[in-house]
Amino acid sequence: MRPLALPAAALLVALAASPAFAQPVVTTPVPGPQDPGQPPASSGPELVTHAIGDAGTGLAVVRLAPDSTPTNTVLPGFGERLPKQSAAEIGVGLASAQANSEAFLGYERAVAQASPLGFAVQGRAPQTPGTLVQTASPDNPEPLTGGLTPPATPLDALLRVGLLNGSVHARWHDELGPCVSPVADARTSVASLSVLNAIPTLPSSQDLTGMLTQDTPRLDEQAERSLVDNLKQLAGPLSRLGGLLSGTPDSGATGSLLSLPDTLSAHSTVELVDLPGSANKAVKSTSTLQAASIRLLQGTPVELRIDVVSQPALTALSTGDAATSSVTYTAPVLRVAQGGRELGVLDAANPRLDVPIGVLPGRDLPLVGDLADALDIGVLRLQIAQFNQKEQVIDGPLQQGGPSVEGFMLGATARLLDLQLLPTDALGLPNLPSALAQVSLGEQIVRAAAPTGGVVCGAPTPTQPEPGGAGPAAPPKQQLAYTNAAYKTVPIFWTGTALLLLGVVLVAALPARRAGAVRAPERTPSD
Repeated sequence: MRPLALPAAALLVALAASPAFAQPVVTTPVPGPQDPGQPPASSGPELVTHAIGDAGTGLAVVRLAPDSTPTNTVLPGFGERLPKQSAAEIGVGLASAQANSEAFLGYERAVAQASPLGFAVQGRAPQTPGTLVQTASPDNPEPLTGGLTPPATPLDALLRVGLLNGSVHARWHDELGPCVSPVADARTSVASLSVLNAIPTLPSSQDLTGMLTQDTPRLDEQAERSLVDNLKQLAGPLSRLGGLLSGTPDSGATGSLLSLPDTLSAHSTVELVDLPGSANKAVKSTSTLQAASIRLLQGTPVELRIDVVSQPALTALSTGDAATSSVTYTAPVLRVAQGGRELGVLDAANPRLDVPIGVLPGRDLPLVGDLADALDIGVLRLQIAQFNQKEQVIDGPLQQGGPSVEGFMLGATARLLDLQLLPTDALGLPNLPSALAQVSLGEQIVRAAAPTGGVVCGAPTPTQPEPGGAGPAAPPKQQLAYTNAAYKTVPIFWTGTALLLLGVVLVAALPARRAGAVRAPERTPSD
């Protein structure tokens, strides 16, 4: 059997290695689309056009207990440095337009989206169905339009949404990239909307005896007892604002803090515009809103009417140079009235108006506005604009992994109307947030980024071979991880195989020894 040891070991190794030799050397491929009908990743020559723009507009955003929930993060201790979030958020009628020449996936270079609804609970935001989306490339000659059906959410009891319509259009040129008009365009509109039909952060019981446990410096013991008695006489609990949110069947009102009897529409667009004195372009992102009037506590004796006299518009224009780039904001003008009497005008010079809420003995509904001798338990704070702008000089890639670019980026946010329901010191309930609820109408955000000198609208230049027939040296390919027979662990296998063969050879070459044989010692003459 010993003469057969070496051939048998070699045959065994060859049979084990034959499947590896039969397979080709394969490297890890570039990730492809999961859906066979999905467009492939970006390919072809590198674009000479670099541009990024975003514009987003939300018809309405409702926040419950804003700034009350800590922000969770995987980094230890980092969440304490981040601002707190709302206990719950829900957005209605979201229109967003995005252009990104640096996107890795070709169909993400231009995206237009109209969403009926979006919501988040304690910072977690699942994706909602029923959204209109159009992406490019490839180019879309015509927009996509249709109705938007809001999905069911845990926050449906807080608002009622009427008919929603949307329109989206995303475009991209195969050679000129974003040098089309528009690059991305999204619109949403809602026929009617009622928000905050209840205030979940307030108690649902009318009897607050023993619940006012916090310090209430404005109230002595007698005044606190009077407040509890007055709240018992109201037509509803505080969660219904004492009956103001319970609805009135005779007038047809459904009972809500804020309602829109007329159409509210949002428009977001990203486009390239002419750059004066240059053949290049500038990136322009625009968010606009169209609204007629807003009602607070509609159908009640204390109804407030807010007329939108001037519509807001927010635009970010990036030329690639800080000196010529700009953000333009047209602040809205809102007129607030109650029963034909004007309470105030909200504009750029007067962006805030506080309307108190109070109770009086013998009344079954709270007073709003002129309280006189009433004890105020809350405040309706109306704010507009809240304009915020940021800018940054670019000296690197516009997006991670992209080519290095020098340029300028700027962005801004604003709001048509921000309504906050605030408690006063008289309402000394435990664990009460600083703001009971917040409704933002017409949230706007824009961003634009362009390289220095503007966006170059030109076709990619093909690589020309050098004179003499020899083309330029190809750039070195990045080595990817090996798979199958060429994987990095294969050399370890062959090293072990070689050591095994060496052991077989050594065993076969040693002289034969009979098992158990003992050599007898030599005899001497004395024996």
